[in-house]
Amino acid sequence: MSEGVQVPDVFTFGETMVALRGSGPLKLGGTMRVSVAGAESNVAIGLARLGHRVRWAGAVGEDEAGELVLRTLRAEGIDVTGASRDAEAPTGLILFEPRLPEVTRVHYYRSGSAGSRLEACAVEAAFTAAPPRILHLTGITPALGPSARCAARRALRLARERSTLVCLDVNFRSRLWSSEDARDVLSEWMPYVDVLIASDDELALCLPSDAPGDVADQAKLLLGLGIGEVVVKYGADGAAVHTGEGELRVPARTVRAVDPVGAGDAFVAGYLSALLDGEDAAGRLDRAVTTGAFAVASHGDWEGAPTRAELPLLGAGSGTVVR
Repeated sequence: MSEGVQVPDVFTFGETMVALRGSGPLKLGGTMRVSVAGAESNVAIGLARLGHRVRWAGAVGEDEAGELVLRTLRAEGIDVTGASRDAEAPTGLILFEPRLPEVTRVHYYRSGSAGSRLEACAVEAAFTAAPPRILHLTGITPALGPSARCAARRALRLARERSTLVCLDVNFRSRLWSSEDARDVLSEWMPYVDVLIASDDELALCLPSDAPGDVADQAKLLLGLGIGEVVVKYGADGAAVHTGEGELRVPARTVRAVDPVGAGDAFVAGYLSALLDGEDAAGRLDRAVTTGAFAVASHGDWEGAPTRAELPLLGAGSGTVVR
C-alpha cells in the first residue's frame, strides 16, 4: 500500500447509471428529473454520509453521463480514484415511471454499457491499492455480463486472501437474469460470504433448488456453510438477523412512505455502518431499519440518506420543527 493512502472502511463497485425520473406515464412525455442511481453507489453514499471512508470502483462511459456519475459520488465524499472510463461503451441509463401511488416501473438501458464491461484488472488495482475492512457486493453486478461477473469473482478471491470481510446483498433483478442463473452463480459465492443480506424471498437463490422453503431453515443451512450472519429484510414488517446464537427480529420504523426505491440499499448502509462501529446485532438492525425508513420517507434512490447527526430525527414527534 502506498504511503499516505487511507484504508477504506468499505470498498464496493458496480454499475451506476444516469437516472431519469418522470412524474407519470412515460408514453405521455413531460418533464423528467436527472440524477444517478446504482445499488452499490447508493450504499456507498449512505455510508459516506454516516462518516465512513468508502471507495467505489465502477466503470462509466467516457461521456457527460459518466462525468455526472463521478461528480455526484465525489461530491458525496466517495473515493472514485479506482473508477474507470470506457471509451467504447456508454454510461447506462435507467428510467423510473410512476404508474400508481405505490407502483413504479423501472426501464433499463444498460445492455453493452460501460458498467457491464467492468474489468477484473481494474477492480484488482482499486482493491489492492488499499485493502478495505469490508468488501460489499450485490447480485446485480454478476447479472450484467461475463466481464462484470469475472470482476466480482476476482474481488471475492482478493477479499479471502486479505482477510477482508465480505458482505453480499442478493438484490435479485428478474429483468437482468433468471432465478436459475442467479442460483448457479450465487450458490458458488456462499463460501466467500461473511454477511449475507436478502429479502425473505431471495434466500432460496443462494441454496440448491431442493432446499427447504422456510426462511429459518434456509438461514440455518446458510450459517452451516460458514456465513457469519444472515440478515433478512421483510420490508414493512421489519428485519431479522440469524447467527449461530439464534434469531433476532425487529419491526420497521413507522414513517409516511413516499418512495420505496432505494430502501434496501439504505438498510444495507445502516447495517454496515453499525457493524463498522462495533454495534451488537440489535444495534446493527436498529440503525438499518432507521436508515431504511429515511429512504422510504424521501424521494430518490439515495437523496434522503441521513447523516449521523440526523439519525435521531426519526424519533421526533409529528410536526416537530428543529430550530
